Parts: sequence; structure tokens; C-alpha cells
Amino acid sequence: MPEALRRGNTLRRPACVHWVHDPPGWLTREKAAGTAIVGVELADEAVRLADLPPARGRTIAVLGHEQQGIPPEALDLLDTVVEIPMVGTGASLNVAVAGSLVLYKLAGLL
Repeated sequence: MPEALRRGNTLRRPACVHWVHDPPGWLTREKAAGTAIVGVELADEAVRLADLPPARGRTIAVLGHEQQGIPPEALDLLDTVVEIPMVGTGASLNVAVAGSLVLYKLAGLL
């Protein structure tokens, strides 16, 4: 993975990657510190991507596995769940595409 990040980085600055060995524990600590936790998932209470407001502070975007989604222990820690509406027969987007769309929206650029 580190080599893929080096090859694929088109930014003018190095990529900021945090390797986490206990994601639920890390998310719990971040949430307690006031970080907003936004998950990308299909859920009844999800807001549409178009309705997601830009981030106003430190925010973490949680992306799940393309088939299994976000694990239940992480779902309980989300402040906001966002879904990306799709037209057609597909049920999900590639996780990199979904993440890019949500981060772009959180940055206030979409």
C-alpha cells in the first residue's frame, strides 16, 4: 500500500495517511475529542450527498468495504451517515470514487 500511495499521489504535498490498528477505538477517541465522524453507507437515516453540509471542523470520513460496508461497531460511532444516490442497476460505487465525492463535498467544493 505505501508504494501505491507514492505512485498515485498527484498532489503537490505528501499524502496524509494514518495507519490505525484499532479503528473502533481510534474513532471513539476522536469522537470524544470533538471530531465529527461521517460515514458513507446506505441507511434509513442517511442524508443525500447533495444535502451534506461542508465540514466546519476536524472531520473523519469512514468508508466501508465495497461489499460488506462499514462494520457494525463503527456504524454506532457515526455522527452523520451520507449516501450517494445512483441511477441504474448498480448498488455501490468503487470506494475510491465514493470517498472522493464525499471529501470533495465536505471540503465545500461540490
